[in-house]
Amino acid sequence: MSSAPPQPVNAPPRGPYPFYLGGLAATIAASITHPLDLTKVRLQASGDTRMLASIQKTYRTAGARGLFDGITGTWLRQMSYSVCRFWAYDECKRWLGATKDSGPGTLVLAGAMAGGIAGAVGNPGEIVMVRLQGDAAKPPEKQFKYKHAIDALVRMTREEGFRSLFRGLGPNVFRAVLMNASQIPAYDFTKSRLLAAGFGDSTGTHVMASGVAGTVATTVCSPADVVKSRIMNASGPGSTSSIAAIRTALATEGPLFMFKGWLPAWTRLQPTTVLIFVCFEQLKAGWDWWRN
Repeated sequence: MSSAPPQPVNAPPRGPYPFYLGGLAATIAASITHPLDLTKVRLQASGDTRMLASIQKTYRTAGARGLFDGITGTWLRQMSYSVCRFWAYDECKRWLGATKDSGPGTLVLAGAMAGGIAGAVGNPGEIVMVRLQGDAAKPPEKQFKYKHAIDALVRMTREEGFRSLFRGLGPNVFRAVLMNASQIPAYDFTKSRLLAAGFGDSTGTHVMASGVAGTVATTVCSPADVVKSRIMNASGPGSTSSIAAIRTALATEGPLFMFKGWLPAWTRLQPTTVLIFVCFEQLKAGWDWWRN
């Protein structure tokens, strides 16, 4: 099965690429920036805001290896969620009849549709990633102590039931819709505008377009990301309600809780977004070189 990767809508047609290239690019990027993502999840789960202090604490207690806690969960998440979202974005653009003259509204709609699909498909990987990353920040008696991502999937199914794999599905799908309605279309649209303004189809252009996409996506996704992380890290009965989580946080922390961890989220998502799209463009170029 193959699919053309996300391209600016005014780019010349290209041949089909393997559908998994987007997910592979995202996996490479997420592996490099994993320590920042780990810090973001732990800050969101705890309600703390001290990014550097959290990184230093992790390094002191577990060493450099501790900065890569939960990396198998990250790989599982990217190879399910990210593979699906990049593939679905192109399929949705074709279904919507997007052309080089299509406005940003069409791209945003395609991204939102792709996000809904990918958010549901990738929910098990998402919850495994969040639990693996957040475990060390919990008291020992509340830790899950999963060995790796597959162990987490097996134990969750056995100990909590199959439905546990879809804990936090609503917030996760909502966040995926927001992410994919902002990140990929923002890159797509910005790159097309830069090319139209005379910039070459170069790595510099890819970096500028992805920088815009990362900032837009971080801001749009922050509220859903915070709620999702808190729900997925919960394990007690009655702790899965989005409304209850929001009400409790509003009462104890105020409305700005929705942007807790924005800086570490941006610090993580910005380089990740740049790496994703730069890697994606390089993978496409490599594929073109190989088949030609």
